[in-house]
Parts: sequence; C-alpha cells; structure tokens
Amino acid sequence: MAVVNNFNGGLTLSMRVKDRGTSAEWYSEVLGFKMLYDVAEIGWCEMATHIPNVNVGFSDVQDVKASTLVPTFGVTDLDKSRGAMEKRGVKFDGDTQTIPGMVKLATFFDPDGHPLMLFQDLSGK
Repeated sequence: MAVVNNFNGGLTLSMRVKDRGTSAEWYSEVLGFKMLYDVAEIGWCEMATHIPNVNVGFSDVQDVKASTLVPTFGVTDLDKSRGAMEKRGVKFDGDTQTIPGMVKLATFFDPDGHPLMLFQDLSGK
C-alpha cells in the first residue's frame, strides 16, 4: 500500500525560470495557458493548462538549469501545432518522430531551455 494515498487529482509542474513574467507570457502566447495568480513577494506564479487540475508554476531563480522532466502535451494535429509554433520562433529539437500506428513526437524548448514535447496519438483509440 502506498504511504501517501489521499491524492486529490491535482498536479502542478514547478519550473525554475529567469523571469516568471517572461515565461508566463511565452506559455500564454505559445501554449494558451491562463494565469491563475502571481505572488511577487515570493517570485512565484501559476498557470492553468488545458488539462483540469494540471498547472504549471514558475519560480524565479538566478541560475536556471534545464529540467530533466519533460512535460508532454497531447494535440490532435502535431504538424499543424508545430508549424504554428515554429512561425512564432519556437525552437524544436530535430525532426518530428513518427512511430507508425502509435504516436508522433516533437521536442521543443521554452525561453529558459526547458524541454517540452508534443504528442499525437496515432493508435486510433
């Protein structure tokens, strides 16, 4: 049995960034996330994703190191999403990977170099 077994269904991905305002603007413009709140006194803000109870929080730090955690967001048309993002100057890591009958994957980076990924389910489920 799990030691902690009273999870409430919420998930916040906490990311260290150079400037939470810049990051919040980028995540809003590129991924459509919505600001929930910003607490300047502690250098923290939190944004809602398109997934209920899954948020992204940004903490201001001086020395940003890219995360090894890679949030992966599902889309219905990866090529369309990637094209729109590239037009906005978003940097991708190589070509889109396609595993026929399973998934398409494309890794991209936020302004602080954090890797993020898009996926498109090709399984037909």
